[in-house]
Amino acid sequence: MCYSTTLRKTKEEVEERFRARLQIELEYTPFYHMNGFTHGNLYIVPMEYPDELVPAMWGYVPPFGMDDPDAFHKRYNTLNAKSETVFSSNTYKHSIHDKRCLIVADGFHEPHHVNKVSYPYFCHYKDDSLFAFAGLYSELDDDLYSCTIITMPANEQFVHIHNEKKRQPLILDEHWEEDWLLPDLHEPGIKELMKSAFTTKEIEAYPVSRDLYKRGIDTNNKLAIAKKDYPELNEQGSLF
Repeated sequence: MCYSTTLRKTKEEVEERFRARLQIELEYTPFYHMNGFTHGNLYIVPMEYPDELVPAMWGYVPPFGMDDPDAFHKRYNTLNAKSETVFSSNTYKHSIHDKRCLIVADGFHEPHHVNKVSYPYFCHYKDDSLFAFAGLYSELDDDLYSCTIITMPANEQFVHIHNEKKRQPLILDEHWEEDWLLPDLHEPGIKELMKSAFTTKEIEAYPVSRDLYKRGIDTNNKLAIAKKDYPELNEQGSLF
């Protein structure tokens, strides 16, 4: 699962990296910590408009929830969609065919558990560059979108980081980003991408402040990415 992301780069850096223009010029706001449960905006490149960047509410809203998105979010957690079930899920099975997107980020957080205590780990490319999650989106109204991040079973690295649920977000290798948006991509091709298109770039992960899990604390700052030393984690040895 992936319920927390970062996007610290400038609008110009994002537009250059994804060769897309921000649809609404004044809508771009970088962030150190986006808690998915606040349903704030992520930035996506939608399949229908691959040369545009648009803000999208984090928390996918399917057609049957569009009459009242707030009520839908109170009942359902759609921050993530499992790659194994997107074709059979009543929530996602229509969007997986023609509403795929790239979700822009430069980091995210995963929980690591030791003795029933959860520690947030900040995960990002070793060179701290931008990347794209594979995602799905829906259009609630004109220029109003929602989205979800696709997750998959953890690989050899993330099985140690996210050591309870053992999952990871699907970070697309840059080589496969355009393929994810192809309109003529059929089910076998989509399944193959979800299985094998995970990034080959080096990902660094380290613990940060547990204040990310507390209410009433401003975590949209460098606190969310600053490495923190925990003796109890040192005792178990390095994860990597």
